Amino acid sequence: MRRYNILISGGGTGGHIYPAIAIANEIKLRYPDANFLFVGAKDKMEMEKVPQAGYKIKGLWISGIQRKITFSNLMFPIKFISSLIKASSIIRQFQPDIAIGTGGFASGPTLIMASRNGVPTLIQEQNSFPGITNKLLSKRAHKICVAYNNLERFFSSDKIVKTGNPVRQDLLNIYTKVEEAKQFFKLDKTKKTVLVLGGSLGARKINQLIESNLEFFKKQEVQVIWQCGKFYIDDYKKYSDLKHIQVHQFINRMDLAYAAADFVISRSGASSVSELCIVGKPVIFIPSPNVAEDHQTKNAKAIADNHGAILLPEKEIDTFPIVFETLLKDKGKQENLSENIKELALPSATTNIVNEIEKLLNK
Repeated sequence: MRRYNILISGGGTGGHIYPAIAIANEIKLRYPDANFLFVGAKDKMEMEKVPQAGYKIKGLWISGIQRKITFSNLMFPIKFISSLIKASSIIRQFQPDIAIGTGGFASGPTLIMASRNGVPTLIQEQNSFPGITNKLLSKRAHKICVAYNNLERFFSSDKIVKTGNPVRQDLLNIYTKVEEAKQFFKLDKTKKTVLVLGGSLGARKINQLIESNLEFFKKQEVQVIWQCGKFYIDDYKKYSDLKHIQVHQFINRMDLAYAAADFVISRSGASSVSELCIVGKPVIFIPSPNVAEDHQTKNAKAIADNHGAILLPEKEIDTFPIVFETLLKDKGKQENLSENIKELALPSATTNIVNEIEKLLNK
């Protein structure tokens, strides 16, 4: 069997990194002798997370463009040219058989130079509304794996394959872990549990919302597993002293967190949405309005339009107590949301994506 060289680029957030690692893991199962090299952005979380997963990574000096005039924006052309040169050098040395992009700053220069050097490229677009990087890369990409319908507006229809987004495989059987989960988090089995997720770094508005509703949750006899994020743990860890609240910087056992939850309050990044479709719990999405192309709102709307979740914009966040209490008391609504969001799940996404990668390798 031929020993393939697999180049993967994606990062900046967990939503780009974890799909990239899931794809690498699936390729490794099929081709144990394959060589892997990741390309990320220096100083971003992929430089830590990818080696932890057992893969080599090289960093580019690249960052995104801010919405306001900053020194970083003025440096962008220099960083971009530097990254193109570095990516070209990496490709010449590594000689990849395929280049895979899962989004993030580094994937642009990497896939541009891969395609210029005749390397087959595959893009994994996680959102319902693509960012500018993937729109540009799509012109040269051989295949584009997507998670939503109607992306023909942005990409050539003959390149699109609807695969879904890779998710953690340990989420596929969470309903067998409910008892283990309640013990793990030391929960009161007589009370409902809400899981609050704002991403690995944290979401300021969601954290403020939970802080302002601590007494509300107590009155509703609801206990809270609250992932407040790396940036906010020092501000909110004191609330773990309350009997019905536990605050976490990061949750390593997400399978047990989902298993323990009766309800989920979450941002609507692509990976979170894909996981929550598989988990099938009633969800209130509070999208971040501060991301490129407002794609979190579009992701959440795609689910809410199919009656699979409640979409609560940040500008309406003050209505949360009414929205949550109404859901808490309406068993039929809970069941409908769960059933509808599960119908949108694509649990075989990683397998489907690697099937497409294999086709390009075999060509």
